[in-house]
Amino acid sequence: MSTTREQQNIEWKESWRPEYFQWICGFANAQGGRIFIGKNDDGQVVGLPGIRKLLEDLPNQVRDLMGILVEVNRHEEGGLEFLEIVVEPYPYPISYRGQYHFRSGSTKQELRGPALSAFLLQKQGKRWDGVLVPGVAAADLSAEAFDLFRQRAARSGRVDEQVLHDGNEALLDNLNLIDGEYLKRAAVLLFHPTPERFITGAYVKIGFFATDDDLRYQDEVHGPLLVQVERTLDLLQTKYARAQVRYEGAGRVEEPPFPAAALREALLNALAHKDYSGGAPVQISVYQDRLQFWNEGHLPDSWTVENLLRKHPSKPFNPDVANTLFRAGYIESWGRGTIKMLNECRAAHLPAPRFYFEASGFVVAFAAYSVAYWQAQGVRADLAPVLLYAAQHGSITNTVVQQQLGVSKPTATRYLSELEKGGWLQKSGKTGVGTQYTLTES
Repeated sequence: MSTTREQQNIEWKESWRPEYFQWICGFANAQGGRIFIGKNDDGQVVGLPGIRKLLEDLPNQVRDLMGILVEVNRHEEGGLEFLEIVVEPYPYPISYRGQYHFRSGSTKQELRGPALSAFLLQKQGKRWDGVLVPGVAAADLSAEAFDLFRQRAARSGRVDEQVLHDGNEALLDNLNLIDGEYLKRAAVLLFHPTPERFITGAYVKIGFFATDDDLRYQDEVHGPLLVQVERTLDLLQTKYARAQVRYEGAGRVEEPPFPAAALREALLNALAHKDYSGGAPVQISVYQDRLQFWNEGHLPDSWTVENLLRKHPSKPFNPDVANTLFRAGYIESWGRGTIKMLNECRAAHLPAPRFYFEASGFVVAFAAYSVAYWQAQGVRADLAPVLLYAAQHGSITNTVVQQQLGVSKPTATRYLSELEKGGWLQKSGKTGVGTQYTLTES
């Protein structure tokens, strides 16, 4: 059996079918690759009848159908023959019978609608936010947004002071938001008072839910993207965040349920990386003990969610938008936003945020420790208070469990042992009175 696995750049097929021209097209439009004809799904050679005719015909057919050249090689293993089709990546779009195919991961997809538009722009060296918008001038843009940018950029120190004193058009030119006599989409999105006239769904929707189907109240944030950032953060902190109250001596301290810095990063990531061609707004769903951001979009090719959990390069979906947000001091340019979210939640003794895909979009989900949270992790409801105490106070002891749950010492020992074996608590300190238990995640 072959040790090579089917992957991004390798495909195995038992026999040749004309539909596999689509796979050749998909490889040419992506990172290139190799298609082996005469191997089964396990990579075992099964042989290929008529191999000599295919060896002669396939290069010519690919050339005639797609206008590209491929290398077709004959191989033999264990007395059985198979073909290898080597496809190089092409810098311009390749179509097969008017269709554009693309290899992503280990699958092939036909590009249509917004995905096709983004692909064609990328092959031309352009991105969605770099497309020019006729009929809009610097004079049509929002004075409030320009003032906000200048204030933020002056504090960040990422724009030359002289540039900040120039006129609005010169500022846009310095930010690379003008091409010739036209503004880019990024300029309209960031600075126009009503960007939705040109870009459907260019706003933020926030809702507070008692349950998934019980919406209690909601808000929509419109206007220039720069202003949306400030207004959305203000709403989250003043209207939607239900602060926890504690006392330090005679002082009353209010703590938001989720770190403001983490929510800020999540919002900026959603706005900077959103696929605005989809037409759906950024959506923020707030619950009693959780909060999630959803934006239409996807990760860079060949990336997985695991890339976000460690240091990674910055690859913004909208580079012109991201550059302006960076100059204004809103974001970093090193791909550290997701790591900052993780660190902020860890410092606040909260579960790590989850990153995942749902309903054609990307989700960043924050949660607070609660009985429902621990039950979702597989913890029995009667043991959840032990974990909640450990989360709130940093640790828990056998004596506290006895007092908290009104149980005997042997029962408390059994509970702590069960939680330790389940991987939710870890033991530290000496045996006996000095033993403490802390959350494994903390």
